[in-house]
Amino acid sequence: LSEEKSQHQHRVEEELIGLNGIGEVLADRIIEYREANGGYKDVRELTNVKGIGEKLLEKLLPYVTV
Repeated sequence: LSEEKSQHQHRVEEELIGLNGIGEVLADRIIEYREANGGYKDVRELTNVKGIGEKLLEKLLPYVTV
């Protein structure tokens, strides 16, 4: 990774960890899913990330956008 991309990923990870219910491991999975699938087209795609179910998604909805 370039230094700039690495710094960006670190900032994104810190923002995700700041959300209730998201820890470091889940933040990494969210970022990995985004990179592997070319981004998110719909917030509900977060349920494709291991560890995010409907309950957690409902908590996150007010705080996340695509």
